[in-house]
Amino acid sequence: MDTSIIMILVGVLAGAVAGSAVTYFLFTKAMKGKVEAAEEKAKIIIKDAEADAEVMKKNKILEAKEKFLALKAEHEKAINEKDKIINAAENRIKQKENTLSQKLEQTQRKQQEYESLQANLKNQLEILEAKKEELGKAHQRQVEQLEKISGLSVDQAKSQLVEALKAEAKTEAMSYIKDIMEEAKLTANKESKKIVIQTIQRVATEHAIENAVTVFNIENDEVKGRIIGREGRNIRALEAATGVEIIVDDTPETIILSGFDPVRREMARLALHQLVSDGRIHPARIEEVVAKVKRQLEDEIVEVGKRTTIDLGIHGLAPELIRMVGRMKYRSSYGQNLLQHSREVANLCATMAAELGLNVKLAKRAGLLHDIGKVPDDEPDLPHAILGMKLAEKFKENPEVCNAIGAHHDEIEMNSMISPIVQVCDAISGARPGARREVVASYIKRLKDMEALALSYAGVEKTFAIQAGRELRVIVQSEKISDKQAEVLSFDIANRIQTEMTYPGQVKVTVIRETRSVNYAK
Repeated sequence: MDTSIIMILVGVLAGAVAGSAVTYFLFTKAMKGKVEAAEEKAKIIIKDAEADAEVMKKNKILEAKEKFLALKAEHEKAINEKDKIINAAENRIKQKENTLSQKLEQTQRKQQEYESLQANLKNQLEILEAKKEELGKAHQRQVEQLEKISGLSVDQAKSQLVEALKAEAKTEAMSYIKDIMEEAKLTANKESKKIVIQTIQRVATEHAIENAVTVFNIENDEVKGRIIGREGRNIRALEAATGVEIIVDDTPETIILSGFDPVRREMARLALHQLVSDGRIHPARIEEVVAKVKRQLEDEIVEVGKRTTIDLGIHGLAPELIRMVGRMKYRSSYGQNLLQHSREVANLCATMAAELGLNVKLAKRAGLLHDIGKVPDDEPDLPHAILGMKLAEKFKENPEVCNAIGAHHDEIEMNSMISPIVQVCDAISGARPGARREVVASYIKRLKDMEALALSYAGVEKTFAIQAGRELRVIVQSEKISDKQAEVLSFDIANRIQTEMTYPGQVKVTVIRETRSVNYAK
């Protein structure tokens, strides 16, 4: 039993070994076939790779050759272009050399011609010098003969001839000048009158007279008590804030605002209007409203100045000068509103400058600013014309405008044609009937005082205040006052008027001294 099992096991084992051997043999054979196939495939791949490498090598060689040829062509092209440039430069140089050679030849020829010409001139100069010496000698002989004949030396004859010519020329010149001056005077008088009349006609305006009081109308008299306040505290606060005297009397529905400053009166009027409209009237409210109205009034002043400059076509005015122009609305001169006066003078100046062919814009600018010196609140001891000129110079105005402002009352010398135009137009505007006013009694008294002052001097025969008190003519006795004493007398009277009297503008003092010889034929 055991033996048979062993035999079976041995047989199975032998079969397994034999099967393994067969399997190994078959596997080995199969693997050998695969290896051979792989080797064959590898050989094929290597062969293909070698072929591809050879093709790539040839392609690269071809590309390198093409690139080399392209670079060579570009290089040859660049060399050709450089050769062309060099050839062109050489041609230009050759042309310049040819031109220079031609010019050198021309210069040499001209130099030869110049040398020959110079030699000819030298010969001619020598000939002229010789002739000049001969003429000098001949002239000297003639002069000597003339001196012998006339009995005068050359210098004496020259001086007599010059004196005779001078006298003759002077006589003719004086006659000619006299004729021209007479003709010019006739023409100038006629033309100036024509221009002034046309100017006045074209710029005629109405005149508004300024007063020292403003009337404030109210709806009913009950408002008066509220304005006065308890024990008068409201009216006192209003007067203290505005600097204006407020008169509340029995006049129905009317309150009087009295003050010399129109700005203050206008501020008081506007403040009263707001207080009455609002209904709240007490000291604190009064101060608040007055401060607000003051700011509004300043804004309105600037706006008035701007509107004035726009209306007149004046541009580039300094802001401070614009503000001063606006303040002119609240200034007056002898009852004449300063802004209306300045606007009128500006229009007059523009019209007259246009008639005379002068600068219209400068004339209008000078006319508007001529009384700017009356506006500043802090008025130093300077005439308003000089103060206005300094203000204009401060704000870089044109020198002609500055001179016209300073010279319109003859404070300084006029150095432009616009200055007399401004002076004339200022006089036209101020001298119209109704333009300015003054109390007649005080006006007559001032003129009489002026005449009496001049009559107090020894040797004065008569005195006349003319031109509305702007000129004082003093007639002296010729046997008591000499010409030099007349000059001193004019200076002394002017100084006394300046120190002792109050007057507008300036006063011209003219001392007249004449000698009369009278005889009678019987």
